[in-house]
Amino acid sequence: MAPSEATRADAEPTRPVRLGDADVFAGVALSDAAGWNQTADDWAFFARHGVAIGRRTARSELVATAAVLPYGPLAWISMVLVDREWRHRGLASDLLREALAHLGERRLTPVLDATPAGQAVYERLGFWPGFGFCRWAGEAGRHPAPVVDSAVRPARGDDEGALTTLDRNASGLTRGLLLRDLLARRGTRTWLWAGDGGPSAFVIAREGRRAWQIGPLVAPTSAQAQALLQTALAELDGPVFIDVPDAHTALRAWLGAQGFTVQRPFVRMARAPALPDCVTQPSAPLFAVAGPEFG
Repeated sequence: MAPSEATRADAEPTRPVRLGDADVFAGVALSDAAGWNQTADDWAFFARHGVAIGRRTARSELVATAAVLPYGPLAWISMVLVDREWRHRGLASDLLREALAHLGERRLTPVLDATPAGQAVYERLGFWPGFGFCRWAGEAGRHPAPVVDSAVRPARGDDEGALTTLDRNASGLTRGLLLRDLLARRGTRTWLWAGDGGPSAFVIAREGRRAWQIGPLVAPTSAQAQALLQTALAELDGPVFIDVPDAHTALRAWLGAQGFTVQRPFVRMARAPALPDCVTQPSAPLFAVAGPEFG
């Protein structure tokens, strides 16, 4: 930090704010500066369906944020961001404590996905680690379509209920509002595996600031997961991120063979006497999470 930046940050106070629709693009500016992939649609979802908090300067500049999303008895913490000039002043810790107090009042179990650097910080706040996953980065539009039968098809509007149920059973999270929002976004692409009994697997690809974000990917078998992912990679174009639990070694090996590389690892964590099942280990059908911001 340059001396002028330190002087500015040390001399200028901040005030707490609750973020709403009017703050969406200020949030995008923060996450974009950090190199993250969130869009205005993501920030709008936090503001409308969760609790998004922040700190503003006397000049109304948004310099720090955090967000929580309720998922039944759990709540997801994410979007903990601090402007580069305002780091090392305790703003992130203050926002985390505020978020934890809010969840404590509502008796919701806090859950989050942490980077290795963040894990130590969260452990000091009482979080315990669960399973790990990695963000894989690659390119779509360079892959041949899979040779499969007609069971793979694009999702339709009347598939929402079935996909929500599949997601809940695989992720252990009650987040129908999130699935509805993702499916309704302009640009979202969704494919499913439809058998005689209805959909049994699906994958969602949504637009991000830097890359397509693929996930969740839910399937009963590795072969179906790979077929859905290969369909998505054949029909999309451009950079792609996908967050795959470490336990799915076959899919990880397949991604490596397609030219994907690990961008960064994450660990799922919870602040609870007994870790929820969705934290201790991924269910077998959960081949890709929705992203560290959504779980």
